[in-house]
Amino acid sequence: MSSKDADLGEKLSAPPDFNGPTSKRHMTDILCTVLLWCMWIAMTGLGLYAMQQGDYRLILYPLDYDGNLCGTNKGQVDMTDYPYLYYVNDFSGGVCVSECPKLENLTDVKTLVTYSGLYQVDGSYITSDDIAIADYSYNNDTLACTETLCYPNGDPEESFTSYGVNMGKGFSYYAMDTYELMWRCVFTDEARDAVDAIVNPNDQNNLTSVIDTMATQNEQIKQGYSIWNNLYGDLWVARYYILGLGFGAPLVVGFVYSLFLRIPLVLPFMVWFSVAATIAIVFGGAYYAGELAAEWENADPPMYTDDNIKVAQYGSYALYAFGGLLVIVFLFMRKRIQLAMGCVKEASKAILRLPLIIVFPVIQALGFAAFMTIWTVYCAYLASMGEFKTQQIDTVPGLFISVRYFEFSDFIKQCGWFMLFCFFWSGQFIIAIGEIIFAMSISKWYFARDKKKVGSGAVISSIWTSIWYHTGTAAFGSLIIAIFQMIRAVIAYLQKKADEMDSSLAKAILCCLQCVVLCFEKIFKFINKNAYIQTAIFGSSFCKSAKEAYCLIMRNAARIIAITYVSGGVVFVGKMFITTLTTGAAYFVLDNELRDELYSNIGPLFFIALSAWFISGMFMGVFDMGIATILQCFVADEEMYGDSQSMYAEGSLKNWVNDHGKSSEKRGCMD
Repeated sequence: MSSKDADLGEKLSAPPDFNGPTSKRHMTDILCTVLLWCMWIAMTGLGLYAMQQGDYRLILYPLDYDGNLCGTNKGQVDMTDYPYLYYVNDFSGGVCVSECPKLENLTDVKTLVTYSGLYQVDGSYITSDDIAIADYSYNNDTLACTETLCYPNGDPEESFTSYGVNMGKGFSYYAMDTYELMWRCVFTDEARDAVDAIVNPNDQNNLTSVIDTMATQNEQIKQGYSIWNNLYGDLWVARYYILGLGFGAPLVVGFVYSLFLRIPLVLPFMVWFSVAATIAIVFGGAYYAGELAAEWENADPPMYTDDNIKVAQYGSYALYAFGGLLVIVFLFMRKRIQLAMGCVKEASKAILRLPLIIVFPVIQALGFAAFMTIWTVYCAYLASMGEFKTQQIDTVPGLFISVRYFEFSDFIKQCGWFMLFCFFWSGQFIIAIGEIIFAMSISKWYFARDKKKVGSGAVISSIWTSIWYHTGTAAFGSLIIAIFQMIRAVIAYLQKKADEMDSSLAKAILCCLQCVVLCFEKIFKFINKNAYIQTAIFGSSFCKSAKEAYCLIMRNAARIIAITYVSGGVVFVGKMFITTLTTGAAYFVLDNELRDELYSNIGPLFFIALSAWFISGMFMGVFDMGIATILQCFVADEEMYGDSQSMYAEGSLKNWVNDHGKSSEKRGCMD
């Protein structure tokens, strides 16, 4: 034996009583099981603490000028019956109203300014001395508002309220028709056009509240909220859609897709149809985003901010680039995809005998959905534990605008990172325990003398055995991947900071680090998958299984690596198809149902796409894990029994592996 062969260890030898996956097992990697439970307990404790100290309504409902939360009883005044925020003008806070004003007659403003000098809409009011803003009563547009629109029933009278709000002095927005957007009252296009026709064109340069600032209305109503608050708020508002579209839709699509892949005659059509449909969906989304950006940019008056327009434009460019990249990737992978169909057909033989194994990804997805529901609730409450700060912004000489913003303490920020790590570890754990169950089920089918007698009972027993004995091994492997993902998240955060600093050197270094960490993550995912197969067969711990799997693969590298490489083609196509189809459908649903309630649909769409990718990976992972398990079982079988009649492999399987492994670099898996 050469030194190189010695480094790869001795070939496997069959135990005297070997009859398939060992029945004599013990609990493996118990410490990692304890750590996983400790993490879940800590997450639960943190979540319950956040639910006691926070209030998710802070990230959903707006605040009025005096710190009262519209639509709730949180504050000095009970605003339960006043869920919407109406802005008095650009230079003062808004007030809570029961419904947004809908006025057809611009001179009918008696509900806006009363004889008592108080601003009033549907019973909600501003007290006489709580708003301090600049004196703009000398402006022509202010006088026009005061004399013509804001006080139509007689001569103006002096009022003791502050300028900009009172009846006799200052100005407020012209009375205009509004609609509800994110619990705020926003002016309609028709109302803005009507005011445009009334105002003297000579005074256009002096308009400080109505005309020139209308384009920034949406931006103003978002001031005071951090991006994380908006994100968690959107996730909370769209939580049922995320569950339905992010979990329900990919479950249905993935289940149906997996059923079709089991049918040999349908397999080629499904694969190539998925390739074409994926490309079409991406380019269709790119075209739609571009048209949407052009429509927003040419809107008169502009009702969308420059940031919204840029997001749509850049999203269109990104989708076009992604679509072009997909075309290139699929062109280079076309032979690999064709060859991979043979691999999937071999795995389908096992899956046909284990029909329940197709249902298990549904159980996985339900577990992931349950975790995501709890995690999202905890995060929403955690995001509401910041403090509102007030900052004075000097917009023009002598005029200061008070802007509220949300500030998090270092403790809350650290808790946010911890919650992100909980998400990574828990998600990877659910995938890992599923891979062990798949591997154990398929290995029971492989190491059966009469494979026709193996049925769904093998899947049920594998579920029990894997959860009872090998939870720690799944936790160990998933912890490694979660650490790499956490490092990548930190690097991504630093990359954002480097972009803000415009440091080319820092951006280059961080980009290289991101690539290196991603490569290590991919390597360990491959190691983990094969370690789980060893654990499923022999019941060993993670480290021992990883070592044995590595040595076994390297001793049979030509066949295993080549076949594993090409088998990824169909798996990748399936995951892309399920994810793009689900995300594309989710966009139109959110746009139609929640357009006026979300700050942005990017956050919900991201989590829908992420969950769809997870779930599609679970379904396609059945075939991927089936191929990997069959290959590893075969080479283990071959090492233990040689080429004798004692091997468990059937003749067709033996010929298939040998044929497609000898000329691996050129051929791969073929029918």
